[in-house]
Amino acid sequence: MSDYPEKTCEIENLVKHPKLVEATLAGRKTQQRRDGVYAYPDETFDLEGVTFKVTSLEQQRLGDITDADAQAEGYPTLEMYKALILKMHAHMPNSKASTWNEDDLVWVHSFEKA
Repeated sequence: MSDYPEKTCEIENLVKHPKLVEATLAGRKTQQRRDGVYAYPDETFDLEGVTFKVTSLEQQRLGDITDADAQAEGYPTLEMYKALILKMHAHMPNSKASTWNEDDLVWVHSFEKA
């Protein structure tokens, strides 16, 4: 197992928004990007009685996110994903996500139904 940093949040908070839960349950969402580590590979979490397993955890630059990555997040395009992230974090003045800095790093949590 690779060395990962300490978790910054609990796995239960990885996928919380109702629309994202719905997309995950439907199989349209298989990744969640966060500014910290919420889960390690092989950990599981439940959404509405369905168990999901984290398959990988890696860091990625915002500037390296592709349309395919945005689709794995449950959004049709990178531009829609970007717009939503910036809108969601606009009220957080100290949030790294309040601006889209291409060099900022995020943690990519990939998962699948267990």
